[in-house]
Amino acid sequence: MKGDFPSLDFKLPKISPGVIKIIVAAVVVIILFATSVYQIGADEVGVILRFGKFVRTTDPGLHFKLPLGIESLDKVPVQKQLKMEFGFRTELPGIRTQYRVTPESTRESVMLTGDLNVAVVEWIVQYKINDPYKYLFKIRDVDSTFRYMNEAVVKKVVGDSSVDEVITIGRTRIAMEAKKELQALCDLYEIGIEVNQLILQDSNPPEPVKASFNEVNESLQEKERKINEAKAEYNKEIPKARGEAEQMIRGAEGYAMERVNNAQGDASRFTAIYREYARAPLVTRKRLYLEAINKILPKISKKIIFDEKMKNVLPLLNLGDEVKK
Repeated sequence: MKGDFPSLDFKLPKISPGVIKIIVAAVVVIILFATSVYQIGADEVGVILRFGKFVRTTDPGLHFKLPLGIESLDKVPVQKQLKMEFGFRTELPGIRTQYRVTPESTRESVMLTGDLNVAVVEWIVQYKINDPYKYLFKIRDVDSTFRYMNEAVVKKVVGDSSVDEVITIGRTRIAMEAKKELQALCDLYEIGIEVNQLILQDSNPPEPVKASFNEVNESLQEKERKINEAKAEYNKEIPKARGEAEQMIRGAEGYAMERVNNAQGDASRFTAIYREYARAPLVTRKRLYLEAINKILPKISKKIIFDEKMKNVLPLLNLGDEVKK
């Protein structure tokens, strides 16, 4: 049987000690290089720890550190806009973003308002890391702590507001106030986070009372609309009436001034005539008579003139045409 199989007796090639040393040295160099050279991205800051103790931070670019685990590296995205969602979770972002609601997100969003109503509030917080050292070493599990801080602040602000403010008219104020208090809390606990924006995404009553609440809101909106329409009509009619009243007053004042001026003019004219009459009564009387006749005669179509010295019987006149008329 032995003759049926070829011999498997192989001999390893001999490697000189010099080659082995070179290979070992190359491996050591590669390991040292791989564990000492690192790259920091444009939106990151490198935090270097030496035996677990913070020693320095490094800016974006290529850097070196002590190899073989003597110094370790943590990369912190200080320029990246980070986001936390409350009351929902984004499952698939895109043109038609898909969301999901979990028991944890439901617990976050259900809260009590100041007038003892229940509201379901969903919000988003956008933030940046502004201090890598505080973010890594001041607080353990910063993300969970920051999430709990968000819940506490928003529920506090909502608890100081009415349900109408939370769902309709006070959303902007609540968001601004919550952002301010959240930043103050971050500064107090030194977690190295800067809050850029807090946005109330959606605020609704719980599903069992949502229909009734919507009816109440519609009634309130109808009331506001009627009030606004009445105010608009008031603002339209009142200035118009004031303008008409002012016009009538100005017209009356003008008429009064005209009558006074005319009366003063007539009085001045009468005084002047009287002075002339006092100087020459006969001449003035005759002039006044002639002026009156001059105004009256042009208005008479047919004139019959008698001699004032005539003493005979009235002469026969052809008055037929006058009688027919």
